[in-house]
Amino acid sequence: MKKYRTCESVCKGHPDKLCDLISDSILDACLRNDKSSRVACEVMATKGRIIVAGEITCSKKIDIKRVVRNVLTDVGYNPRKFLVFVHVHQQSKDIAGGVDRAMESREGDTSWYSMLGAGDQGTVYGYATNETSEKLPLPLVLSHAICEKLDKVMKSGVIKNIGPDGKAQVTVEYKDDKPKRIKTIVVSVQHGADKDLNDLRNEIISQVLWPVFEKYPFDDETEILINPSGRFVEGGPAADTGLTGRKIMVDTYGGIASHGGGAFSGKDPTKVDRSGAYMARAIAKNIIWCGYAERCQVAISYAIGKADPVAVEIDTFGTGKVAESILCSAVQEVFNLRPAAIIEKLRLTDVIYADTAAYGHFRYGLHTWEFLDCYKELREAVKRYVD
Repeated sequence: MKKYRTCESVCKGHPDKLCDLISDSILDACLRNDKSSRVACEVMATKGRIIVAGEITCSKKIDIKRVVRNVLTDVGYNPRKFLVFVHVHQQSKDIAGGVDRAMESREGDTSWYSMLGAGDQGTVYGYATNETSEKLPLPLVLSHAICEKLDKVMKSGVIKNIGPDGKAQVTVEYKDDKPKRIKTIVVSVQHGADKDLNDLRNEIISQVLWPVFEKYPFDDETEILINPSGRFVEGGPAADTGLTGRKIMVDTYGGIASHGGGAFSGKDPTKVDRSGAYMARAIAKNIIWCGYAERCQVAISYAIGKADPVAVEIDTFGTGKVAESILCSAVQEVFNLRPAAIIEKLRLTDVIYADTAAYGHFRYGLHTWEFLDCYKELREAVKRYVD
């Protein structure tokens, strides 16, 4: 049976993604100076203005305006055209109290990792599929690759007279739940006022799409739409206000899997809507690597101030080779899901979070949560439950 799946991505200069990148760069600056920093940093970008707000607790003073200007320059904007406003204060003592001493610890639990409580409530999701080597949906992988390539050709000058704002979308045709062909490719990129749109189309196809689609080539019937709205001269925050956390589907699984709703960028790893989601992704990827399913979604639910999750669920969408109940039991035996354990396991105080802000948070081989280092223990645990 034929069906279609569509995912999008955005370039670093897209207003929302620019805000994510600034938020995570501020987080990086805090963690470089103080590994125990608590950060919940939000950014809004509009014409001529960048506004930074949130809660930051760090033992050293961070030059936030300098961080903002460095990001603007790196992405391709002129920082002199923006006024930067900073409105931050320390984390609430009530929240800090519950996080610094978890409910389990307050009730007398002295076991390892019992001290740190979850920094928020909610359900986080991790997903993996065997349809690509990245264990991600094919249309999402291709959309990210287009935007990454767009950023590279813009900065290098391979394609001249294009700007930092842009986005891509790919629709893949599936048959029997397997990718069959590329149905539609959409690319929108900011350009100079005197840029010929026919030249732009030819340059995007030859310098961006052909390299990206080398492994999964498009065909003569593939619909290719380059700047379908026409002129795209005014872009970035001047054309569209940006906000941190408004591209959560781009950050995760392109809408093909569930999302708990919590954004990632600008949050330190005590916030489980970030760290828990990273661990859920690691678990799902290990399950796929073991061959227990073709598609897998892991859901972990937390309560603020509590170390242990309140629920763990696994869905293999009918592709499982092992009962989901067995996988769930084995996962909880192998993976410690307390926040302190996740932070230690994934080395989350040493991550460069600015590297996660663009092209998705689950980039192959780049981050600790993408490592497949627990599949042997998982196989042994599953075998014990099966036997």
